[in-house]
Amino acid sequence: MLETLDAIASAVTQADWILVNQQLQQLLDKKDATQADDNELEQAVAIAMQVMRVGDFQTRWDVAKIFPKIGEKSIVPLLEILEDELADFEIRWFALRILGEFNQPEIIMSLVKLLEQTQEEDLAMMSAQILAKIGKPAITALIELVKPDKSRLLAVKALAQIRHSEVIEPLLLVVNDSIPEVRFTAIEALSSFHQKSLIPVFIKALKDPEAKVRKEAIIALKMRAYLKQEFDLVNHLQPLLYDMNSEVCQQAILALGCMKDDVAMMALFKILNFHNTALFLKQEAIRALNWSGSLLALDYLKKGLESSDITVSEEIIAVLGRPESAELNSYATSILINFLHSQREITHKSQIKLAIATSLGELGDLRALPYLEKLALDDDSRVKLYAKAAIKSVNSEQ
Repeated sequence: MLETLDAIASAVTQADWILVNQQLQQLLDKKDATQADDNELEQAVAIAMQVMRVGDFQTRWDVAKIFPKIGEKSIVPLLEILEDELADFEIRWFALRILGEFNQPEIIMSLVKLLEQTQEEDLAMMSAQILAKIGKPAITALIELVKPDKSRLLAVKALAQIRHSEVIEPLLLVVNDSIPEVRFTAIEALSSFHQKSLIPVFIKALKDPEAKVRKEAIIALKMRAYLKQEFDLVNHLQPLLYDMNSEVCQQAILALGCMKDDVAMMALFKILNFHNTALFLKQEAIRALNWSGSLLALDYLKKGLESSDITVSEEIIAVLGRPESAELNSYATSILINFLHSQREITHKSQIKLAIATSLGELGDLRALPYLEKLALDDDSRVKLYAKAAIKSVNSEQ
């Protein structure tokens, strides 16, 4: 084999990469690489790597087929290229593609690091695909890496990329881990599995000391609104409306909106009226009530119009123009007409009149025409314009 390697090395000096590639291929076809000594394999790897660095795309494509035949001696130099952020993208892409043929723990960990750190979308996508392709062998290797503290986080992140039911058990082992990032990653990964047995895990995570774990648990439960009665999800979620973290509050609002439940709607109305609720959360609560798509939800939105906050009223008027079902159009129209007819001080604000004109136009109810005609005579030119556009919209729908 050494004589052949010398001949290949000679071809290397002449930069005849096609010949180098052909001879390497023939050499490894004739002789099982596992029978060669370490020195011979290292030389073969070095030559193949040189071809990778200077060859064109087709040459690299051809030589890529040789590395799996060389075996595990290829792994370290390929990992060095893959982890070198300054290396040529195409070479890193080929290194990643070749490494996908091996099922070694160090490769799996490297793929996870790449997913975490790379700015190259194509590399990240391929890393995830390779992890999924490795599948069961990857899971077996990663379970062992979950045990040591120094490798646990990366191992859990790698398991999270493999959406296979066999990762559930090892992920359940770390949902109470001392490292918040480990708990978060485990909950996020488990949320993609729809076994009922996982619901208590998500419910428990609602009380996790780390905000992003609580948030992820809410998202998991939001996707399981169909189990709201069996697991009393609304009552478990309600306390999170008043969480210290605003992102947790926001997700709790969204989740309760998905429940389409009378108790959930009452809770959303309470957070809408709570004086300490941030404005953006009030706006989320308004939209969530609208998603509930019921007369009760519209009743709460009607009561919400009693707010003195003009931005809150404007948001409510806007969502009333977009009810979740056609059956609610008539009631939404009545609410807006009555609000405009109330002559409350807020109804004289131009931005409120603009919002009402827009929503009445979207609803398309003929009962709105007299009110829109009056708005078309308003002193504010923008209100006039919006009202006239709404009149056209209503008439066009008849």
